[in-house]
Amino acid sequence: MKKKLIFTWLLGVALTGCTKDFLTVAPETNLSSATFFTKEADFQQAVNGAYVPLRTIFNDRAWALGEMHSDNTYYARNILFGAVDPTENIADFAIPVANGVTANDYVLQQFRLDYQIIARANQILALIDKVDFNAASKANLKGQALFLRAFAYFELGRYFGKVPLHLVPVTSREDAALPLSSVDEVYAQIIKDAAEAAKLLPNKAKQEAGRVTSGTAKVMLANAYIVQKKWAEAEALLKDVVANDGYILMPDYNDAFSTSTGNKNNQESVFEIQYLEGSAGYNGNFIYRVIPTPITAAELQPITGTANPQSISGENNNIPTPDIIAAYEPGDKRKDISIGYVTLSQSARENKVYPYIKKFAKPHAQHNNTGNNWPVYRHAETLLFLAEVLNEQGKPADAAPYLNQVRARAGLAPTKATSQTDMRDAIYQERRVELAFENKRWFDLVRTGRVQSVITAYGNRVKANPEAYYFPKGAVPPPNAFTNLDPFYALPAVESALSPFF
Repeated sequence: MKKKLIFTWLLGVALTGCTKDFLTVAPETNLSSATFFTKEADFQQAVNGAYVPLRTIFNDRAWALGEMHSDNTYYARNILFGAVDPTENIADFAIPVANGVTANDYVLQQFRLDYQIIARANQILALIDKVDFNAASKANLKGQALFLRAFAYFELGRYFGKVPLHLVPVTSREDAALPLSSVDEVYAQIIKDAAEAAKLLPNKAKQEAGRVTSGTAKVMLANAYIVQKKWAEAEALLKDVVANDGYILMPDYNDAFSTSTGNKNNQESVFEIQYLEGSAGYNGNFIYRVIPTPITAAELQPITGTANPQSISGENNNIPTPDIIAAYEPGDKRKDISIGYVTLSQSARENKVYPYIKKFAKPHAQHNNTGNNWPVYRHAETLLFLAEVLNEQGKPADAAPYLNQVRARAGLAPTKATSQTDMRDAIYQERRVELAFENKRWFDLVRTGRVQSVITAYGNRVKANPEAYYFPKGAVPPPNAFTNLDPFYALPAVESALSPFF
């Protein structure tokens, strides 16, 4: 992606509205809509700024809320830690909730980051049609802003259900608090914004690398329709993407993911979050957040390849569970690409061998500084979405070819499923292993109504055999583990205190 997208001007606050009163003079030393949003370059910078919170979301938050809050990953318990970490509460399905709100910081930060995107997009959308510049460029920038607002609300809708629906810039304290909109109202806005974005955005071949495209908007819109079980609407969009948008499966599963310095925004990539290795401040450090610990520098170096490996202590999270490891079929090439193993000499466990998420452990130069992008949507998921919507309309034979494309790359034989029920199970299984550790599992369990059955059984396995789930001998999950199986997270308590509506 070009530097002009990566090096962004951060919009710290929503800018104030403009005035028609020619006697009102805007202070030249302050940024405002009167002095800033006057030309194409200003909107370019503002759109760049609207992408920025995504880096924090996917490096810091989404893996806990979307993946570790499932049966795919767990935390490696360190009994020297006296307090219960917020991530442990998420992994244990034991998030404290009172009166519909929670103090969990991961929940709070996710909520705030999505509304940062929304606030920045709202400011752009409120003003862009009032400024005259190249029509094609304007359509592209407006489409990006609409997509980003839709995406942020899609995250909020899937995490929380009912949320406030802000569609215009907040210009006063009184405007900041809005009542909760219904799930249907939130999804109606998501669909409206994404549909308009799909019409305005160019396709992948014509778009600057790293920016969202018409294909990105159509896949996300189809995803929203799938959540709502609007299968026919999703089918039309997905068939259009497959036929016309130029995405392909990379021949090697490993090449579907970027390295720290290359292979970014490849032909399988529908949407990925951009990171830049180095000292500019646009790097990630995901693997350092999830590698099992305590790990010595010598144990870490073969995984990261850095010139300056450093020991890491404490307690880390997002460790692949025995359940996801067992989910791979014999001969599945994705297993060894997705999951690696490391022996921790300082571990308190008798079995000092831990799995880790290998698919995102790309070699890089310096400790705690990575540049590999994060895949939000890949063409493989588009194919699996299309298989699902066809099967849900009673067409399992039509679904099979799309499922089998994904299986063939993994080195697996075509599915034997022929009935709708068997095909549904096969698609769910394929999504689990193809998209493992990409923050899809929790959303899949919720939208398919399997939270209670899957997580209850998973929790029983953890409690029956804690040592298999990375607890040292004698340590056990907390008494309230696997007691909060709500499909939505509670709203953040800090934000609740600022609003009379929730």
